[in-house]
Amino acid sequence: MPLDVARIAAVLFDVDGTLSDTDNAWVGRFERVLQPLRGFFPGGQTAPAARWLVMGAETPGNVLYQLLDRLHLDDEAARLSSWFNRHTTDQARGLPFIPGVPGMLAALGARYSLGVVSARGEAATRHFLSQHGLLHYFLAVATAQTCRYTKPFPDPLLWAAEQLGVEACRCLMVGDTTVDIRAGQRAGAQTAAVLCGFGTERELRRANPSIILDNTAQLTEVLGITT
Repeated sequence: MPLDVARIAAVLFDVDGTLSDTDNAWVGRFERVLQPLRGFFPGGQTAPAARWLVMGAETPGNVLYQLLDRLHLDDEAARLSSWFNRHTTDQARGLPFIPGVPGMLAALGARYSLGVVSARGEAATRHFLSQHGLLHYFLAVATAQTCRYTKPFPDPLLWAAEQLGVEACRCLMVGDTTVDIRAGQRAGAQTAAVLCGFGTERELRRANPSIILDNTAQLTEVLGITT
């Protein structure tokens, strides 16, 4: 179903690959690891191989989730993911934001209620938002510790919608993976997939989001907001 802009009262964002430039940060790390082997790569360029490794690491995870979904075992996989997120500590490592995100949030915040729905831990999520001066835009921040189950369960979206005083069906969930899209759909929200993160266009299209954008900052244009 195409995006119904008139229905939107709140916008919920994933963090990794949606607000933070996580995949490029990981590409940089893989490049450094591959540098001693640069003689084996055409022209000594390790960047293409590094990006292939990063994108390849995410895609099998989404493929596995889709397989479990078809076997009706996706709930069990999601429970394991939720447990892992709650029982591990993660630290923000100075990740940069997606270009255009601060201006986009300022523009959207004047019209919509904004929230975060992340599978990251509480400390890392808030650290990223605080270090870039973005935390004040969000009236609700759901992380891996907020609800019993995290994405792809709808629980954190429903919690965020309740905190914002908005029905879930009037929310737009923005994310870069099929897990974000499925969580949004299960909550009854509209969904926007962005191609600036880990998910590939092919797998995101198969998840059937309301709209697919090249990057998160395009939301202002799509929602008819001038910055």
